[in-house]
Amino acid sequence: MATFTYTPDFGAQVTIKPRVRVASFGDGYEQRQGDGINTQPQTWNLQWQNRDNTETGNIKTFLAARGGVEAFDWTPPNEATAIKVVCREWSVTSVRYNLNNVSAQFHQVFES
Repeated sequence: MATFTYTPDFGAQVTIKPRVRVASFGDGYEQRQGDGINTQPQTWNLQWQNRDNTETGNIKTFLAARGGVEAFDWTPPNEATAIKVVCREWSVTSVRYNLNNVSAQFHQVFES
């Protein structure tokens, strides 16, 4: 499995939205249960700002080669263990000659 090695800028944001099944009954009563065995997937909003054309091209090529389908390993900031993620969307902004900003969203996946 490929490993994404480019370090994002500070300010990386993680969102965790637990998957929960809810059964609602009368008078506001409800029951909740985790949906599956991996109920707290992470979504990371990442940026690489002011990167040269070479690094920008390498990031784009890595993400495009997986096409939003193939998972890859990535280690989140301040973590020691890699997680499996897919990137279904990324964008590149050309700031000026040889200077670019890349934004991407990594979604954690659970597979063997």
